[in-house]
Amino acid sequence: MEKEKVNHEKPDPENSLDFSEHFNQLELLETHGHLIPTGTQSLWVGNSDEDEEQDEETEEWYQLQEKKMEKDPSKLLLWAAEKNRLTTVRRLLSERASHVNTQDEDKYTPLHRAAYSGHLDVVRELIAHGADVHAVTVDGWTPLHSACKWNNARVASFLLQHDADINAQTKGLLTPLHLAAGNGDSKDTLELLLMNRYIKPGLKNSLEETALDIARRTVLHGLRAFVPQSGIQPTLLTLEVHSLTNQWTARKSQQSDLILFLVFSDSSVHR
Repeated sequence: MEKEKVNHEKPDPENSLDFSEHFNQLELLETHGHLIPTGTQSLWVGNSDEDEEQDEETEEWYQLQEKKMEKDPSKLLLWAAEKNRLTTVRRLLSERASHVNTQDEDKYTPLHRAAYSGHLDVVRELIAHGADVHAVTVDGWTPLHSACKWNNARVASFLLQHDADINAQTKGLLTPLHLAAGNGDSKDTLELLLMNRYIKPGLKNSLEETALDIARRTVLHGLRAFVPQSGIQPTLLTLEVHSLTNQWTARKSQQSDLILFLVFSDSSVHR
């Protein structure tokens, strides 16, 4: 058997990634964030060009779009809820409140659209006019699912205050907690959900995964982005994260679940 080669070179103190035996590699999220390759920080890929164009639209442009949809008030209400056109939403609801639960081809309601866009004032207006917080899309998503998917914690909190089902499951058996657990930017939403007395963190999706399982996978996915440039051995990285998450799982409490979620969302939290 060939002997393992020994490296006698003197390590560079500035670039060395030698850690003490007690070092938690999750700290890489803070201490070596500069090593993340461009484009790996977000787990959800959006259309940046489209977003930039939307940000540049003028009030005149919005008014023109509204004028084009005036003959279809249902379509206009859906659009206005998504684009945060509160005045337009109020006008349409005052003219025909029965449109408050209108649906698009995928059965998204104005409340769904306002929820995933994070427009709290529009959400308040819709609910004040009788919007159904339990309405479901073709895939079984409620407005709470939509809010939690995109870390719109204030909207999620308001929906919960108005009797939204925190444990509602989609056709794929996903709960709002499942969706938040798969988003590395959802710390606020995770805290909100896990501190709710009615939360059932042990519910499984159609793949037999709990929210904790999804969070663990998200941690590993995020940390592996460091491996190519950090020089850390992938096997050791995987073993350490699994060891940590297994310790938390063994405690079998909502509090330990919250600790795990906070760690994967904010690496400054260590227990």
